[in-house]
Amino acid sequence: MNYFLKANKNLLTYLLILLVVIPIFGINFFIGFLGNILLLLFLIPLLLVILVFIGFNSYKSKINKCNSCGSISIGLSENCMNCGASLENITNNNQFDKKPSESTIEVKAEEVK
Repeated sequence: MNYFLKANKNLLTYLLILLVVIPIFGINFFIGFLGNILLLLFLIPLLLVILVFIGFNSYKSKINKCNSCGSISIGLSENCMNCGASLENITNNNQFDKKPSESTIEVKAEEVK
């Protein structure tokens, strides 16, 4: 018996702590605590993936491609750094600058008999 107590001292310590703490706080406390830890383990990577996705879309919206030479320009520059062509027509083609009436389809309702 002495060998068992010496070899499993940590296990015995944790069991005694649980036997004292469970009657005080209850088993629901531990189930909730473990559930919250597992929830955080799953939600933190999901949150990081969402942040990377938002950052990538923000970065992608700042990239312009020159129609003349095909070089890529990052930022809000008005002229191509390679050939000097104007990049204004590229920024005007942005889908967010269009009027809503130009991109919606009007549908007329007809009565079916």
